Amino acid sequence: MTKPATAPQHRAYEDIQALITGTLFVSLGIVMFGHSGLLTGGTAGVAFLVHYATGWNFGLVFFTINLPFYGLAWKRMGRTFTFKTFAAVGLLALLTNLMPTVLQFGQLNPVFTGVMGGLLMGTGMLILFRHRASLGGFNVLVLYLQERFGWRAGRIQMALDCAIVLGSFAVMDWQHTALSVLGAVVLNQTLATNHQAGRYMAM
Repeated sequence: MTKPATAPQHRAYEDIQALITGTLFVSLGIVMFGHSGLLTGGTAGVAFLVHYATGWNFGLVFFTINLPFYGLAWKRMGRTFTFKTFAAVGLLALLTNLMPTVLQFGQLNPVFTGVMGGLLMGTGMLILFRHRASLGGFNVLVLYLQERFGWRAGRIQMALDCAIVLGSFAVMDWQHTALSVLGAVVLNQTLATNHQAGRYMAM
């Protein structure tokens, strides 16, 4: 009986390139959302809620919120995944602070922001997922559930994200909440369509 071919592992420089590219995409989407007063899901969404309510630095809040999830990542997903995720979270926190110093928006249509920002974040997260990394928080949970039970990461993430975004009624009006839901759907549909168990086996 012929053994199935083993998927080639990514090389270190490929993983580094993916971490930088993925976090750049996500950070651009986050900066667009912040400029338009929108909210995303996951721990980034929680960080947005705290930022909007208190004015605290988004990157610092995002980095701090993710700290409790590294234990699950280490236990369930392994050391390499945890290290890559820690690096991705740190890079994203740094880039969301640096990007406004090199990129400023004069005008952004909120509907365009919801769609384009969601696509950017979904694509960035997809790049990270395919290199065995994540942005912590719910990403760790949904990737574990996909690998353990075969559930689609995008579908689970969408349900969690929409729940968080709907909680934004406490800090924003219904129009911004609706556009935030649109962004969450676009983001997670990107993941659900392009990150299905068995379609991409490289580690």
